Amino acid sequence: MAASTIGEASDDIQSPPSWGRCPAGQRGRDRTRPNKRRRTTMETIGFIGLGIMGAPMAGHLLDAGYHVIASDHRSKPSADLVAKGLKSVTGHAAVAKAADIIITMVPDTPQVADVLFGENGVASGLTKGKLVIDMSSISPIETKTFARKINDLGCDYLDAPVSGGEVGAKAASLTIMVGGEEKPFERAKPIFEKMGKNITLVGPNGVGQTTKVANQIVVALTIEAVAEALVFASKAGADPAKVRQALMGGLAASRILEVHGERMVKRTFAPGFRIELHQKDLNLALEGAKTLGVSLPNTSTTQQLFNSCAANGGAKEDHSALVRALERMAGHEVA
Repeated sequence: MAASTIGEASDDIQSPPSWGRCPAGQRGRDRTRPNKRRRTTMETIGFIGLGIMGAPMAGHLLDAGYHVIASDHRSKPSADLVAKGLKSVTGHAAVAKAADIIITMVPDTPQVADVLFGENGVASGLTKGKLVIDMSSISPIETKTFARKINDLGCDYLDAPVSGGEVGAKAASLTIMVGGEEKPFERAKPIFEKMGKNITLVGPNGVGQTTKVANQIVVALTIEAVAEALVFASKAGADPAKVRQALMGGLAASRILEVHGERMVKRTFAPGFRIELHQKDLNLALEGAKTLGVSLPNTSTTQQLFNSCAANGGAKEDHSALVRALERMAGHEVA
């Protein structure tokens, strides 16, 4: 990975005429002479879905010098992104027309279908040679259908779901699991490197989404294990904060114990990743397991705990709030 080369190129980019002006003192120069510092043009990126995850991801692209265009289909982009140079147009088709690479980051399969193929959708604004990247977490089966439709228009398609939550999105440390062909992956890789750290081309279209479903199984079951441990320790009279600190030094240590264990102890359940979204991901896992003839007993149990949280008004809380379901059964709150 030639990160330094990418970084140097990013710092030495000539903005297209519509985005910037000739620097003072350079007007009238003969620009036909060879110049080893001549700049190349970055591809313009369309970004649809500026939510909890999408907004910081788009921000990193702007910080890196990319021209980013968003749709004001539902709401105006934030003042922070506008200050960084984000431009907005009306409608998803207009985004596709203006951009070379279009990224979607929306909640679920129906939203991706609507953004891509609905009225005034991305597909209606595409021309040959463009690249569509879906970074949402959606159905692997539907992803293959979406990819074929985009390919039929003469464009490439990558499914590139992410893991790392709001923390990873803000820190540009996301894990990015990519499904697609090698050539479009290499085209997109410099963009991925501005948003994440662990970037893997896993296989053809749909495999990125399959990998994300597997990731969500691990995350959900680990959150459940951390929640059980802290409820048990707390009700036994131990200080859960100190228990968590002690466990962080042993084999039980994990990123989830570190981040979500702290949320459980401090009762900070503002969403980095909402319970309702994790329910959606586990539904994909359980539906896939039924099709494949695979048993996922602990995934099923954890989904029931999420269902309990949602039934008690917690659907929009962070998925670490799964601990509340165990607390209700124990008659004891981790504190």
